[in-house]
Amino acid sequence: VVPGYGMAMSRAQTAMGELASLLRNHNINMKFGVHPVAGRMPGQMNVLLAEAGVPHDWVFEMEEVNQNMDTNDVALIVGANDVVNSAALEVEGCAIWGMPVIEVWKAKKVIFCKRSMGGGYADLDNPVFYKDNTEMLLGDAKKTADGLATKVREILERV
Repeated sequence: VVPGYGMAMSRAQTAMGELASLLRNHNINMKFGVHPVAGRMPGQMNVLLAEAGVPHDWVFEMEEVNQNMDTNDVALIVGANDVVNSAALEVEGCAIWGMPVIEVWKAKKVIFCKRSMGGGYADLDNPVFYKDNTEMLLGDAKKTADGLATKVREILERV
């Protein structure tokens, strides 16, 4: 899971922590990949996840998740955009050209939870939205995260 400003604004961190606990309690490895400047200030995502009760050892820095991104079955992006925007590496001269990003597009499946297809703080289109392995789950992050946690709980209770 890559959290971003949208997760913070909708206060979805508790639901994401619950989802992580549900999955991990069923031996499904879920981790959080945090960009150093995600949100409005460095470290904001780490603080929000800690407040939601997410253990520190479930949270990884950008460099740590990028080196193994191609081994992930799913990259779930919750309210993030610029910090996972492949334009930083693909569109020379754009506003975020050269910025280190979390390379979510290398995962087998990418799911964006966002309110819209709009650009992030840099107001740039995100080429990852249009890659073959990407799905968009549009809506409020809190409602979407609550719904995911509920559905996952129902499915895992039947297993």
